[in-house]
Amino acid sequence: MMSAAQSQTSLISKLEALQCHFTWDLDPSKTNFLRLRDQLVDIGTEEGNCWLGHIYNLRGFIQYKLGFTEDAQSFFNKAAEAFRQMRKADDGPWLVVNYGNLAWLHHHLGDQAESEAYLSKVEALMKKYPSSSQDELHAEIYAEKAWTLMKFSKDRELVADYFQKAIRMQPDMVEWNTSHVMVLTSAFEHSDTGLEADVLKKMRVAKEQDPENLYLAACYLEEIAKKGERVEDEARELAGKVLRSPVSNYNGWKVILRVYRNYVSIDEAIVLAEKALKNHPDERYLKRCVALTLKWKIIYSSYSRPEQTMIDRAISLHEEVISLYPDSSFLTKVDLATIYTKSNQAKAEQMYQELLESDLEPADKQLLYNHYAKFLNFQRQDYNKSMKYHMKAAEIPHQSFFRGNSIEALEKTKYRRRNPMWREIEMFLENLQEP
Repeated sequence: MMSAAQSQTSLISKLEALQCHFTWDLDPSKTNFLRLRDQLVDIGTEEGNCWLGHIYNLRGFIQYKLGFTEDAQSFFNKAAEAFRQMRKADDGPWLVVNYGNLAWLHHHLGDQAESEAYLSKVEALMKKYPSSSQDELHAEIYAEKAWTLMKFSKDRELVADYFQKAIRMQPDMVEWNTSHVMVLTSAFEHSDTGLEADVLKKMRVAKEQDPENLYLAACYLEEIAKKGERVEDEARELAGKVLRSPVSNYNGWKVILRVYRNYVSIDEAIVLAEKALKNHPDERYLKRCVALTLKWKIIYSSYSRPEQTMIDRAISLHEEVISLYPDSSFLTKVDLATIYTKSNQAKAEQMYQELLESDLEPADKQLLYNHYAKFLNFQRQDYNKSMKYHMKAAEIPHQSFFRGNSIEALEKTKYRRRNPMWREIEMFLENLQEP
């Protein structure tokens, strides 16, 4: 017979071999967990959401990581029920990850008997629903792993590979193909010219196969608009569908508003967002969308100062959004500071200083330094201090749009020999390490 220590070692070994959220190296900071939790809450729980089981599984894991174990178990149970309703079956390979999560949760709670019971359920499912290849996972596991890793900004190539493997085994799962295409397009997120021809073609095919996916439709509209196509009529038609659909950040609200901003009109974007909020006055996500459109109007009004009533509405709404997202309001605070740069520079400076003194993740610091550098340059005309903050942004080893933007600003200044900092900037850029 095994000793208690040997039994414990055997249990842990089996747990570590599981495919589930507890073994997928999902360990970002508390800040990022809180931000992701808010994103998942804003997806909503409408019936028919094909990712609902995965959403509940991830929410359960996040609640566990944040210390809410009872909530975690509740969400894992909801995940199992969502899968049963979606797949119209009491069991199946889609429960392997869920049971693995429950095995780990009960182990951490000290209930080893219950943990072993879930391990046995996983083993039974693996025998009943084996993978098509001994060297590969089941398609359902590949799909959930890929969908989950997408949320943590993991290696895009790895995520795309997992989706490809799942699709190859079960090509009839339309939502997997759609998500695979969205992973491919994410590599072009900050491109002004849009997708490469082969990726755009895959996106068009995915849209034809998944016609009810409003998020995909909005992303496709944005991409063809980048290629020079006129999309005003299609944008208005799609906006009507989004307006009539249940409120969710999966329905493409921010994307369609961005399409309006860039290719229809910012004013129409504001009207659309305000109409949605009027229809659903208590939806915090729509308040965030309206706040975003008002910020665009104020920031992009370079030739004339927006009316004070609009600025007041934007400030009030941003403050409300901050209160509604207490755990993930950093970007909204930066946006509010940016709005104040157009109306009250002293207040903007105060907000920036408060943010600069707060405890931030490196990526958030980089974004903040970049924004503050622009404020110093354009509003304060403090060019040397602006360059110092662009250097602070650039030296953070995190590849992002904001790092690239700050490096670009430094490069331009380097060539202005009349600038007293040009030599210092030149040396800084020469010694700058790639992340």
